Amino acid sequence: MASSGAGTSLGSEYDVFLSFRASDTRVRFTDSLFHSLTDAGIRVFRDDEELRVGERIDGLLQRAIDNSRIYILVLSRTYASSPWCLRELTRIVANTLESEGTKEILPIFFDVNPDDVKLKTPLYRDTIINLERNKKLSSELVDTWREALVKVTAIKGWEANKYEGLGELILSIVREVVNKLKEEQKWVNERLVGLNDQVKGVIKLLDFKSGGVRLLMIYGMGGIGKTTLTRVVLDELSYHFGKYCYFLEDVRANSSRANGLVELQKKLLSQIGHPAKIWRIEEIDYGMEMIGEALCDKKVLIILDDVDNSEQVEKLVGKISLHSGSRILISTRNKDVLRTYKPQYQIFKYEMEGMSYDNALQLFSWHAFHGDHPPDDYTDLSRDIITTTGRLPLALEVIGSFLYRKNSQELWKGILDKLNKIVTFSKIVKFPQ
Repeated sequence: MASSGAGTSLGSEYDVFLSFRASDTRVRFTDSLFHSLTDAGIRVFRDDEELRVGERIDGLLQRAIDNSRIYILVLSRTYASSPWCLRELTRIVANTLESEGTKEILPIFFDVNPDDVKLKTPLYRDTIINLERNKKLSSELVDTWREALVKVTAIKGWEANKYEGLGELILSIVREVVNKLKEEQKWVNERLVGLNDQVKGVIKLLDFKSGGVRLLMIYGMGGIGKTTLTRVVLDELSYHFGKYCYFLEDVRANSSRANGLVELQKKLLSQIGHPAKIWRIEEIDYGMEMIGEALCDKKVLIILDDVDNSEQVEKLVGKISLHSGSRILISTRNKDVLRTYKPQYQIFKYEMEGMSYDNALQLFSWHAFHGDHPPDDYTDLSRDIITTTGRLPLALEVIGSFLYRKNSQELWKGILDKLNKIVTFSKIVKFPQ
């Protein structure tokens, strides 16, 4: 399992999740496809079942599936003989159906044809029957695999045998993925209300054209839009850093789990593209050493999202010698989080500003009405919600999305009343930001 690449669409940690059977396709096809995608600046998570131990999909892989935008399935001759691949496929199909059109599957029929995958020929059909019998699997589980395979064949994909060579096939796939991501990013950028000036401010401080190494810390209260800002900056700078852009999401929450920092180190190494090494990491110091070896000769952009103590920065990127021109961008709620951190490079700070009232109204309207302004009969209620939430973008997006197509003013008033009670209670107990 590995991943690498550049900018990613908002709301997704990876642009592409690549599922394949290594014994069939690694040497002939998948490695070349992976590197072609990452060279195009696409952020790819590559799962390799040969590196796996056991039958269960672990937390890291599950999160990668959940946080990917496009799923590329390389359906090869022995794909259906791997319970691991079939479990992965089932999760991917379920995620796509639940996404309401925001995620999609792109199948590649490699040395097989759609009828094989549709179970109309013995190739996959008999393989699954043998799996069920030999491994004594439940019929319910195996039926979900069959259903997932049939659903995939309903999607238009690539049949490798119809191309003159694998180079032509890979070029077609990369072009299609790039176009899909461009379309989505254009739609997203049109709706990033009030961020343009802040994006410019952050990029100016990063000063990516100068030499040396610098760290920029974006700070501000929770829900103000720091993660969104860092993702937009990542997208803007991906052309400059190419495939050497790395994004670790929700560092605060992930590091609080058992072995959290070690798992984050593994995640960073998987993005860099060292699948065989990450499973050897058991101690933080060893992980730091491996990260240093992997990054020392590369000009990189590393983003650490939602940091809450300096140890997280130190154990992930703090003691490595980065190549001149590299940049580290972190977001945090605490402007003093790096007070005791003394790196060899410069540290800059940027305070995330709150939304203006007009921008907050526009953002809420996009989510609640899919337009720039609320209807006249919902204007006052919309303004009250904006005031009550303190114009926090995250709150406006969540509440607006919940209220979309709910055309009942009584329901809206009930939501507003609950919000007022929550705000009053939080002021009394003084919740920390």
